[in-house]
Amino acid sequence: MTRTDVTARDKVAAVPAQRSVVTAGTWLQVPSAAPGVLRVRPLTGEATATYVQRLAETYQLTLPQLLDGTDVTLHNHGTPPTAELILTPRAAQHLAALARIPLPHLRRALPHLALLDDAHDTETAAARWKRLKAGQQPVRACTLCTRHRSHNATDTAWAHRPPHRLVCPRHQQAAPDPRLTTTIRIWAAPELATAHHAHQRLLRHPHASTAWTTARAITTRWYDHQQHLTHRWHTRLNQLCATNPHLTTAGSTSPALLARDLITYPETITLARALATLPNRHHHTTNDALTLIARRLGLARLTPNANDPLRVFLTHTRH
Repeated sequence: MTRTDVTARDKVAAVPAQRSVVTAGTWLQVPSAAPGVLRVRPLTGEATATYVQRLAETYQLTLPQLLDGTDVTLHNHGTPPTAELILTPRAAQHLAALARIPLPHLRRALPHLALLDDAHDTETAAARWKRLKAGQQPVRACTLCTRHRSHNATDTAWAHRPPHRLVCPRHQQAAPDPRLTTTIRIWAAPELATAHHAHQRLLRHPHASTAWTTARAITTRWYDHQQHLTHRWHTRLNQLCATNPHLTTAGSTSPALLARDLITYPETITLARALATLPNRHHHTTNDALTLIARRLGLARLTPNANDPLRVFLTHTRH
């Protein structure tokens, strides 16, 4: 799409239009609505690749066809979630014009759109596939949220979710691991949605980030070493597997690993809130703190050994 094309389309956007398709740099008129009339909103944290893919599918195009029609040159090959689409600044401008979403808004929604690897190249409109490391890969987004924002054209999107958006409480879905190509239905474990709401409240605390990071490290260690909360977590895993059979057939990775962050989520939030609000250790002994945390976690007692990460934190790290 040239600058002239964008200007001309903006002038007629206020009047009823027919659906058009973008191919080979031109708008071909067909009997329905015009590009831009069907606004495809990005999901929060969505991968650039799947946003462009959803935009293309709304107009019954492939991703390369859409980019070609907006005068963006595509390099290499890739697919989400193992690869991301990186756009030059000029290509991002073309995408924003086509989507009719201001570029600053689009950058806030698509975190990898702001990765200006080619910031020095301000004249070329180009996109390239970039391989992502395992820790950088997005997870499957809520299928119902995706369908709603895609005019029912697709239910597939991948998003770089921050920890406090692990769960979609409205549609009772979650995807804690990039290796899961299908979301997990969580209605059988209502405490997960409750934990989501508790996480939003935790964010208001000034020590929320540190408390969350510490709590997650502790509960992950407990989970991997089958300590303290094993029975509860095993029960939750069985509940999720019973309502999500695909968890047990997701390749060679065990469901216990694929769903680990989700299974430990309620206790991680509870522990994080407890750590964030613990009194200063000069006024509260380690045993006092352990008694309080045990009560918060619903345990009769909590007696971690000297090497347990919680005891180490309470003894040597907490101020």
